[in-house]
Amino acid sequence: MRIGIDIRCLAEGRRTGVEEYTLGLLKELLHSEGGHHFVLFFNSWSKPPRFLHALAHHDNVTIKAYRLPNKLLNFCLWYLRYPKLDRLMGGVDVVFLPNQNFAATSKHVPLVVTAHDLSFELFPRTFSWKQRIWHYLVDFRGLIKRSRVVVAVSDSTKNDVVDTYGTKEAKITVIPSGYDKNCRLIDRNSEVLIDVQKRYKLPFKFILSFATFEPRKNLLSVIEAYEEFIKQNPDSQYDLVLAGSPGWEKRALYTRIRTSALRSRIHTIGFVEDADKPAVYNLASVFVYPSFYEGFGFPPLEAMACGVPVIASHSSSLPEIVGDAGILIDPYRPQEIFDAFEAILKDRELHETLRARGLERCVRYSWARTSSEVLGLFGKL
Repeated sequence: MRIGIDIRCLAEGRRTGVEEYTLGLLKELLHSEGGHHFVLFFNSWSKPPRFLHALAHHDNVTIKAYRLPNKLLNFCLWYLRYPKLDRLMGGVDVVFLPNQNFAATSKHVPLVVTAHDLSFELFPRTFSWKQRIWHYLVDFRGLIKRSRVVVAVSDSTKNDVVDTYGTKEAKITVIPSGYDKNCRLIDRNSEVLIDVQKRYKLPFKFILSFATFEPRKNLLSVIEAYEEFIKQNPDSQYDLVLAGSPGWEKRALYTRIRTSALRSRIHTIGFVEDADKPAVYNLASVFVYPSFYEGFGFPPLEAMACGVPVIASHSSSLPEIVGDAGILIDPYRPQEIFDAFEAILKDRELHETLRARGLERCVRYSWARTSSEVLGLFGKL
């Protein structure tokens, strides 16, 4: 097959869930067997990123990179339904969009799009007005209608698409994502851990949360629960570490930290390089992820793979990912996060039980499996 993949979502160089999905799946697809050829469509007015040159070295890859003004291209794709992406790719058997975007394809070429979540529909107030306009113009409902098949990353996302857009269940295939296999247990005496701890100035004992600093991730509740935990346990040596890039409405979080009586014990370490993530997870005593809504949720899965007990919301897709390998809480009740801190950090047996369950559960997720199922789906088309 000649498979066209739209990788415009990688143009900004961010590493949110969409980018993690695209890169993780792409790396596995390019090493798959079956004689498939992959045509990667990319457009950016600025200079193409380095990773494009690395991808071009694969014998089964053709890069179709353009430097068209994005606003002009998006307008043409939205209003004129032209140019056709499959033609810009030089002709393909199927067009795959790993994330929603402005798109137009020839009628005879099957279009497959991945649905990560419908947060922009269900939680519009957690997006800026620019983001809302972008989602409105992309018209995910229409994109799904034009698609031959929709890949949902979880049953939760599938149900949301069905309930919100009235899409027939038969049109949606659930294919869970994988995770970076570099996320694994690291020996406690490893120099890697010592190096990462020094470079990120991490405390000796800490509670960790990995998330973009935006309202949907519910980090304010983490701070409230942590303050209550220290209030009830004044001799506790555990600090709080918040890792991630600043997002929309980040000021409220920074203000909350600055005005906290425990501000010296709340550490914001910013963006963590992929190579350092496993070490940061391994150094943590517990991982907390009380997001209001997630289509999949990579961080809890990565934490489990590193042997860290997980606290996560009981909402959306997170129960599918975590199952009985963590403590599920109501994201609207910080008290439950506090109770989970108390349970895991004071009960060594529970800590070890959740750790073992997490390591066992994460085995069922891999990019190899995701790639195989996605290729099988393309073959059926």
